[in-house]
Amino acid sequence: MTNHYRYIIFYKPYGVLSQFTKDAPTHSTLKDYINVPDVYPVGRLDWDSEGLLLLTNDGQLQHRLAHPRFGHKRTYWVQVERIPDADAIKRLQTGVEIQDYRTQPAEVRLLTTEPQLPERIPPIRFRKNVPTAWLEMTLTEGKNRQVRRMTAAVGFPTLRLVRVSIGHLQLDDLQLGQWRDLTTFELQFLHNFSKSKSSPSKANARPSLEV
Repeated sequence: MTNHYRYIIFYKPYGVLSQFTKDAPTHSTLKDYINVPDVYPVGRLDWDSEGLLLLTNDGQLQHRLAHPRFGHKRTYWVQVERIPDADAIKRLQTGVEIQDYRTQPAEVRLLTTEPQLPERIPPIRFRKNVPTAWLEMTLTEGKNRQVRRMTAAVGFPTLRLVRVSIGHLQLDDLQLGQWRDLTTFELQFLHNFSKSKSSPSKANARPSLEV
């Protein structure tokens, strides 16, 4: 049934647009890394974000996954300027106002050790004598640049943002700039999970944006 479909996860580097077409000669795109025809990203990661991106040519699955009703978890490792206190963490967990929207409850914790990640190119800009910290944030929504706006709202600007999982899909041993096909287990889980969701209403049919 699915032998003509492709399902791919990609470790997107910093500075790569989540699209195959070039807007400018200097822009790096998915085409520079993925040589599979006719697959498209489910949602997106901003050009200055890194991490897991899911691509497929299965339009029906893509629609279900991109819709806000799907509500799948997305986990990010977020490097922020300064060290968030307990009040800031609590605010991120319970919801903050960003523009005209209040975020839904999220899982947020301060990481005690820096995650093992490849160096970003170019590296982030540190400010002398200003410490940084890493948060793990798990959201079930994906408003435009939401993570960055959330940490800024509580006074801790995001310096680096890496998505490490989408639902049950993990970066695991995937290297920066590499992609692979989903395993049979991952694909089965993905289909079963998406089918378990109720059909979205037309009144709320705006697709979500990944951050």
